[in-house]
Amino acid sequence: MSTESRRPPQATQYFNKVAVRLAGRRFVPMWARVDHTGRRSGRTYRTPVAVIPAPGVFYIGLPWGRGTDWVRNLRAAGGGTVVWKGTTYAVSDPTFVDKDEALAAARPLQRRMMARWPLADYLRLRRVAGG
Repeated sequence: MSTESRRPPQATQYFNKVAVRLAGRRFVPMWARVDHTGRRSGRTYRTPVAVIPAPGVFYIGLPWGRGTDWVRNLRAAGGGTVVWKGTTYAVSDPTFVDKDEALAAARPLQRRMMARWPLADYLRLRRVAGG
């Protein structure tokens, strides 16, 4: 299922205000926080995301599609930062990938859960060495 034209429900904005405070902490390993710079405003934004860590990369499912502001901001800037398990990682090369690539990188339990989701869009972010 492509999510190209889907918009997040209004309740997502309220959830994100709470989730962004928890995302990226050591005790919440499934959630990370993506810090990105606005394309037009130049402001720094923080977005909570579910993350699939793999060697040298992070995979992030895109339930609201490729056109969300945070995805567009990352792609325009060529990267940003991801805070995961209390550590900040510089990331670059935001690339859309298919579900098969993300599934292959997931741990067995994550893989079983993801296989049931009708989500087709994922973003791969490469960790910048030494960043």
